[in-house]
Amino acid sequence: MKMTKTQRRQRIQKRFRDTVLGTAVMPRMSVFRSNKEIYAQIVNDETGVTLAAASSRDKELEKHSGTKIELAQEVGKLIGQKALAVGISSIRFDRGGYLYHGRVKSLADGAREAGLKF
Repeated sequence: MKMTKTQRRQRIQKRFRDTVLGTAVMPRMSVFRSNKEIYAQIVNDETGVTLAAASSRDKELEKHSGTKIELAQEVGKLIGQKALAVGISSIRFDRGGYLYHGRVKSLADGAREAGLKF
């Protein structure tokens, strides 16, 4: 039986999670993309704690209108600002099995603009 897109993404995601672990020094930024929204969170995998989170549904981005790619860039800037406020400057980027293209790339560019290093 042929593998679906979701199964392929989950296989890539599992392979990445087996090799990369977010720590207190360098946490992992996880990305989830749905058809309408995009979510990002910075996680310390050693303790299982989310250190910062942002999504396209946040109150700060309610007034933002534009394409989903532009909105993803704003989410990246927002997660970058929240991370810097908590004292995080460098992260490991977990694209969640998605291709580094479109909204995922735009979110990463926005986070870099805000000052995160990865």
